[in-house]
Amino acid sequence: MSRREQYEGKTEAFLLPLMEEYQFELVDVEYVKEAGTWYLRAYIDKEGGITVDDCEVINRRLGDWLDQEDFIEDSYILEVSSPGLGRPLKKEKDFARSIGKEVDIKLYKPLEKQKDYTGVLKAYDKDTVTIGLEDGSEMTFDRPGIALIRLAFDF
Repeated sequence: MSRREQYEGKTEAFLLPLMEEYQFELVDVEYVKEAGTWYLRAYIDKEGGITVDDCEVINRRLGDWLDQEDFIEDSYILEVSSPGLGRPLKKEKDFARSIGKEVDIKLYKPLEKQKDYTGVLKAYDKDTVTIGLEDGSEMTFDRPGIALIRLAFDF
């Protein structure tokens, strides 16, 4: 298990009981390096949407615990936020909740000369994702070939 996976796993294990206490949902935890800076991010949600005050409560509790445990070797920035509109579908519950909704799929490599697809999520399993296209046809994608899948949104 990589250091990143260990940090994410330990943080998630701390957050799960906290999510139950506040009746929030833990969407994701990620430990990533961007522009030379490490970030530990927790994405939380709840029915009706998460507020800044909700994020602040979890940030304080998580920050205090992280200071006490001190298991992350690098210096990092802690962020607790809403997953936002462009949230990627990563977990089983994300896919289940999104059946029948329009999704955007970005592929690593072009398929039929394109890398971006939009359609209604029809089915998924551990290996594939199937969407319904505007013309009534369906396309199935291998999950390892998908760089990003998220709910589609229009402005």
